[in-house]
Amino acid sequence: MPFTKHNGVRLYWKEQGSAELPAIVLINSIGTDMSLWDKALPHLLPHYRLIRLDNRGHGASDAPGGDYSLDVLGSDTVAVMDAANVEKAIIAGISLGGMIAMDMAINHPRRVAGLALICTSATMDKAIWTDRVAAVRSNGTEAIADAAINRFFSPKFIENRAAEVSSAWRALVNSSDTGYAGCAAAIRDMDIADRLGAIAVPTLVITGDDDISTPFLGHGEFLAASIPDAKAVRLKTGHLPLSRIQQHWHRQSFDSSAPNRL
Repeated sequence: MPFTKHNGVRLYWKEQGSAELPAIVLINSIGTDMSLWDKALPHLLPHYRLIRLDNRGHGASDAPGGDYSLDVLGSDTVAVMDAANVEKAIIAGISLGGMIAMDMAINHPRRVAGLALICTSATMDKAIWTDRVAAVRSNGTEAIADAAINRFFSPKFIENRAAEVSSAWRALVNSSDTGYAGCAAAIRDMDIADRLGAIAVPTLVITGDDDISTPFLGHGEFLAASIPDAKAVRLKTGHLPLSRIQQHWHRQSFDSSAPNRL
């Protein structure tokens, strides 16, 4: 298992694909680990070198106490890139992962070749996330698990894909309470909305029509309007696009050499 230690925190990561191919770093959402991307791998591996990591507080990475920040999570990702000898990469992130990706494009622009911002936002409700942090620190992730699952997936997906939904619920309740709360604090304290104009790389904004957490209206549309030359795509999916995203990426050309195309 490859681990990298950054500021005393062990980060678990995995590399797949040829080193000769363009690199993509895949960053998962809060309450999930790198396995969130499993269904996309067969479509990406023929074309890209893939770097996945478990955000601090998730999966096999350490879960230190206290609040985390997007800057900390972004610098963790840069440390993993350093360990993998990846100087520059497309950064793809789902939900929290997209927030980290945007923060990296602002604070570590030389390391970012392009962005794929999937079911994410720069403007979340601070009060909701304040309550969520408090609930998890008082009663664990089980206190928010049912509500989270209903935000992760559309009603149709929950009805028809019971095994996958149950697996996601179990993974969430078995995850680190400390790590979830730390990452939730990073979402609560996010401060990137007014700095999106500084992003100067090709950017693809993907939103789900069945996503009630970060829909196109108010979230994806804001990113597409605020990030110069960003391209927006809407898919028929919920907040965690387990099966739809790889279908789109199979068709989508990521070309970081072209200034306005991803």
